[in-house]
Formats: sequence, C-alpha cells, structure tokens
Amino acid sequence: MVSTSAFKPDESRWNAIVNRDQNADGVFYYAVKTTGVFCLPSCSSRLPNRENVEYFDTWQKAESAGYRPCKKCNPTANSKSEEIEQKIIRACRSIEQSDTPLKLNDLAQEATLSPYHFHRLFKKIVGITPKQYSSRHQSHRFKESLTTSQSVTDAIYTAGYSSSSAAYNKRQDQLAMNPKAYRNGAAGITITYGLAECFLGWVIVAATERGICAIEFGDDPKTLPQQVQSRFLKARLQKAGSGFGSLIKEVVDFIKTPGNDFNIPLDIQGTAFQQQVWNVLRQIKPGGTVSYTEVAERIGNPNAIRAVAAACASNKLAVVIPCHRVISKDGKLSGYRWGVERKKMLLETERDKG
Repeated sequence: MVSTSAFKPDESRWNAIVNRDQNADGVFYYAVKTTGVFCLPSCSSRLPNRENVEYFDTWQKAESAGYRPCKKCNPTANSKSEEIEQKIIRACRSIEQSDTPLKLNDLAQEATLSPYHFHRLFKKIVGITPKQYSSRHQSHRFKESLTTSQSVTDAIYTAGYSSSSAAYNKRQDQLAMNPKAYRNGAAGITITYGLAECFLGWVIVAATERGICAIEFGDDPKTLPQQVQSRFLKARLQKAGSGFGSLIKEVVDFIKTPGNDFNIPLDIQGTAFQQQVWNVLRQIKPGGTVSYTEVAERIGNPNAIRAVAAACASNKLAVVIPCHRVISKDGKLSGYRWGVERKKMLLETERDKG
C-alpha cells in the first residue's frame, strides 16, 4: 500500500489529481469548494481550478466538512463495503464462539446496524441468514461432539442445544442421518444405488430414504459401489431394482443439461462451512467459473482459500453441487475429485449449450 507521506505536500497531491493517479486513491481525497463534491484523485471528472481544491486524509473528514461524495468515482464505495464485510465477519466469529444461539438484535447491536439492515446484509454477504448460519454451526459442533462425548446426551448439551428434541429437529439438524446412526459410522443406514453410462463415463447414483446422497463418476462400474461405501463406511449398500431407473435417468439428463431445474430431494451431508461453500457453488450459472479466492470472499472469509478447496473436494454430489465450476486464480483447471479431464468436458459442454 502507498504511504500517506508520499502525497503529503499539496504539490504532490495536486500532481496526483492532474495525472489521475490511481495509486493515490484512498491515500487522500480532494473536495471542490464550488461544487460541494469530494472525489478520489483518479476521478475522471473535469479537472477543477486548483484554488478551489481542498484536501482530506479520509472521506469521513470530507463528509464532516459538508462535502458529498462524487457520483462518478463513488469515493466511499470500497471503504464502506469493506467496513460492512468486516462487521459481518465479526458477527460470524461471534456466532461460532458462542455456546448458545445469539439473538438477531444482539448481533445487530454489536455491528451498530438495525436488525433489518443487519439481517439483509448478512444474507447478501454470507448467502444464508444469521439463524441458518448459527444452526449449521451448532449442528457441526454437535457432529464433532458425537465422536468425542461419552453419550449422545452429553453431545447435545455440549453443542448448546437446550433439549434432545431441539437437537433432533430436522430444521436445525444438518446431519443427513440421526445422531446415533452417525455416531456409529452410519451403521444401520441403507443406501440404494444404481449405475448408468453418460458422456463422462460411468456414474453411480446413491440415495437414502431422504434423498440422493451421492453422485460419482468413474471409468469402471465395478469400482463405483466401493467408492460410495468409502464415503459411508458402515452403511448397508444395496443395488436398486428397476424402479430406480427413472431417478438415474433424471440425474443423467441433468448432467447433460445442468441448466434445467433439479427437483429431486437431496440428502446432503456437510459441516456448516462446507454447506456455506456448496451454497455459493450452486449459485454459479452453467458455463460460468469462479476462483477459490472468489468463493472464500463470497462466504465472508477471504483467508479460507485452502478450506474452500477442501470443501470442494469433499463434495459427494457431482454436477448437482457444481464444484467443477471452481478454478485456480490463474484460470487453470485443477483439483477435481473425478479428474481434470471430466472437469474440462463439463465446462465445455455447458458453454456450448449456453
């Protein structure tokens, strides 16, 4: 970042304005006395007379002096946006660190925003509401507690639930199976599967009674059931009968034309963070791509690039959760669980049909 001392003398500041120097943006702001407007040094507006220019170190000081922001260069946009994002990130950390769910009014007050405004901004930046974020994080904590606590009851209260009924409530519980089954490695859960060929090779579609829990690709149909079994180690896998054919066909049709609506129920398993990432992925239009960095920024956690990549690699629902639309920052295709060549073919097919 450019030091403020680099543009301290008025002569240097004026030269930056004349040259529309973008390096000076955010270092100082200039206001025009005759128009009552303040701008970024790089603003493309008509150059004012030097005697009418006043300088400010921050846009807040310019506003306090009675000037209004220029509509052309919008000098407060980035600063205000970053300030809001930081408030939402702090709210996420507060939710994660609290042993009990936090009230919307308390979160909004901490962010110095009205509850309505805070709720709207939180959903816009994170992709889900504060209540949903809290619920998913609590569910993730419950999931971890199930593997370490001496009993399910201990796990319930360790996760901050007020009762066992709250922990088992489907609207809050993000586990795809009930807690005891998960604790036992999915023992007792029956997963039905079917196989089919598509332009990407062989595909396996697996489902619990709640919905599709896995869609995976492979070159050899004999290895695909074991591929699903490795995801659900103690579940009972059984090959589906002929009635499963229509569901497989719908999945294969969606793989061919992913722009169509996919209305089959899904049994999605994932941590609160993974589901955040997956929600962002499902908002990317067919043929479009984003970088891991962009996904991290959209969930309000710009430093979580590696965690985003790990969440993409943990995806069990190929194409339906389109992790193939996430690429490296330099535009290279990499990191696809089912092979980079399939990733390339999926993107090319989507762009051709787009």
